Amino acid sequence: MRVSVIVPVFNEEETVAQVLESLSKVPLDLEVVVVDDASTDRTWEILQELRQKEPFTTYRFIRHDKNQGKGAGLRTGFGLVSGDLVTVQDADMEYDPQDIPALVRKWQEAGNNKVAVYGYRNLSGQKFMTRLGNRFLTTVTNILFGSHIHDMETCYKLMPGILARALPMEGRRFEIEPEITSCILQAGYKILEVPISYSPRVEKKLNPWKDGWPALAMLLRRRFSKPFRPTLNETASTATTEEVQTSSVP
Repeated sequence: MRVSVIVPVFNEEETVAQVLESLSKVPLDLEVVVVDDASTDRTWEILQELRQKEPFTTYRFIRHDKNQGKGAGLRTGFGLVSGDLVTVQDADMEYDPQDIPALVRKWQEAGNNKVAVYGYRNLSGQKFMTRLGNRFLTTVTNILFGSHIHDMETCYKLMPGILARALPMEGRRFEIEPEITSCILQAGYKILEVPISYSPRVEKKLNPWKDGWPALAMLLRRRFSKPFRPTLNETASTATTEEVQTSSVP
C-alpha cells in the first residue's frame, strides 16, 4: 500500500529540510510531493539542493510562479498524487511524520474503505484565541454535518486516494481545511481519529480573525449548497512526470 504525502511550503527555510528528512525515515512506502508556493526566502534553493541527494531523488518538487495560498498548494498536490492513501504534512515541524503510520493502522483496522482518519492534537499549547477558534470551527462542523470529531483543523487528514483526487477544492487559504472536511462528510465517509504529538510554533501564518471568518463561511457554504457526491474513479489523475514544475493554479 502506497501513501502519498503532500507537503505545501511557503517560506520554510528553517524547517523544510528537517521535515523531509523526517519523512524519509517513516517506515511506509511513501510518495512525497512538495509544493512550494513561490517562497521568497531560501526554501526553493534548499529544495533544489535536496532533490540531488538520496533519498530525495524520488520526491517530486513543484513550484508555483506566484504565491496563491495553502489551498492552491494543496490543489496542485492533490492533482498529482497516485497513492492508495493520501495525507498532508505541514513543513513547519508542528507535526511529527512518525505519527503517520498510526493513522494508516487505524484506517486498516477499520476494515472499511469509506473511512478517513484524522490526527487530533492536544491544543493546550496554542495561544488562547487560536485554540478558541479551532474549537469553535470544530463545533460548528459537528453541528452542521452531524459528525463527532475533536479537531477539524488538523493537518493530518488521511483518506483514500480515490476520494482525495475527486475533491472539488476551491479554497485558496486556510479555509481549505473545513472545505476538505465538509466534502469528506458529504461523501458519506466516516472520520475516525487518533491522538498525535503536536508542537505549536510561536509565530503562525494563520490569523484567527483574518482566516477564521472565511473558514466559517466555507462550512456554511458547503452545508447549504449542493452536497458533494463524488463519482469515484479508481484511476489516478494524469500528471506530468517532471520532477520540477513551475505552475500557476487557476
